[in-house]
Amino acid sequence: MLTAIYKSPKKADTYLFVTKRDDFSNVPAPLLETFGTPIYVMIIDLARRTKLGIADLKTVKQKLTDDGFYLQLPPRSESLLDEFRKQNGVKDS
Repeated sequence: MLTAIYKSPKKADTYLFVTKRDDFSNVPAPLLETFGTPIYVMIIDLARRTKLGIADLKTVKQKLTDDGFYLQLPPRSESLLDEFRKQNGVKDS
């Protein structure tokens, strides 16, 4: 299953997977508007993959089959302050 991947120019770490390169006909217009003009990243063959970065491979394949696209959002962080403290070695007192 070949899949074209695009990144969002508006939303950091947000990617759109579609079944055909430059074919966004299955993507709802409001989603494309929020996503911005897609920036092509690459084409991958999901049939040859055993895993993806942060997305569940089975879910991606199912959404592509059912909807014709998959939107990958960045993982939610519990607390930006806690994340900042962790990155900078600050411990709770």
